[in-house]
Amino acid sequence: MRSNRGVVEAYFAAINADRFADLGPLWHPEGELHAVGAPPRVGRDAVVAHFPAVLGSYAKHHDQVTRWIEAGDTLVTEIRFSGELVDGRPVEFEAVDVFDLLDGVIVRLGSWYDTRAVARMVRPGPRP
Repeated sequence: MRSNRGVVEAYFAAINADRFADLGPLWHPEGELHAVGAPPRVGRDAVVAHFPAVLGSYAKHHDQVTRWIEAGDTLVTEIRFSGELVDGRPVEFEAVDVFDLLDGVIVRLGSWYDTRAVARMVRPGPRP
C-alpha cells in the first residue's frame, strides 16, 4: 500500500502526463472534488471525468508542487501551474490543494486559486 504522500505524488504524475485513467484507483468511490468557482464533483467517475474536461484546452500543462504540508491523513500542497493553451497563450498561476485520504485513497480534494486571474488568462481575445 502506498503512503499518503505516494498517493498524492501518483495523482500529480497522472495529471501531468494526461493519464487520466490512472486517477481512478487513487480515489475513493464516493470521493469529492471541490474546486473553487466550480460545482462539487462527487463520486470517482465524476471526479476523474473533470480533469480531461478542464485540461482539454491546454496544449501543455504541468503542476509543480513547491511545498508539502503533511498532517496525518491530510496533505496540503502549494502548486505552481504552468501551461500553454492550444492557441499558444501561456497560463501560469499559484494554487493550493488540500487532500484528505482514508485507507490509501483520496476522499476529498479542495483546490484553491485566483479564479478571476485565471479566467482573464484563458478568455479568448487580447488580455487586459
